[in-house]
Amino acid sequence: MRINAWFLLDIPLSAVEVRGPDGYALLVVIVILLVVPSLYFLIRFLRNKKTGTRKRGPLFGRKKISIVLEKDRKYYPDIIRVVIKNTGSRDIDLSRPLLIFRNFWTKRKFRLKGTTRYSFYPLLLEPGKEHDLTIDLNHFYRHDKRLKRYPKMTIIVSDESGKTFPSQSIMLRKTLFR
Repeated sequence: MRINAWFLLDIPLSAVEVRGPDGYALLVVIVILLVVPSLYFLIRFLRNKKTGTRKRGPLFGRKKISIVLEKDRKYYPDIIRVVIKNTGSRDIDLSRPLLIFRNFWTKRKFRLKGTTRYSFYPLLLEPGKEHDLTIDLNHFYRHDKRLKRYPKMTIIVSDESGKTFPSQSIMLRKTLFR
């Protein structure tokens, strides 16, 4: 409550001034929560448009491979067979595959060089051709005994330019969840 004096001074009668609810503050928070992410996506879209990372038409060939992992036994296999087939329309220059043994919180990574002391990576894979690689897991188990306890194995294949193709995984042993 205020008293207007004839000399136009506002003099409060109490020390606490009561206002209505802060509706504008809530509106400002909602606007900020909507504007900041939309600006982020707009800037990201404009940056991608400038650098030319658009999809290319059928004039350019596609690099596409299929990876198949096969094991000799259902649980605790000794030999893993990896078949990589070029299903695209261009030649692919494959770099060394990455073999990952996974436990729930830990990973062990190995780069595959070749077999029997013969290194054949980088490997040129023509369209329609396939590459067959047999991996003896006992070699890895001799290197580190704890690997036998790792339930999952993943292989990641990439080409020499750095493009990574979809990875494939297999379960090596039973777990509580799988």
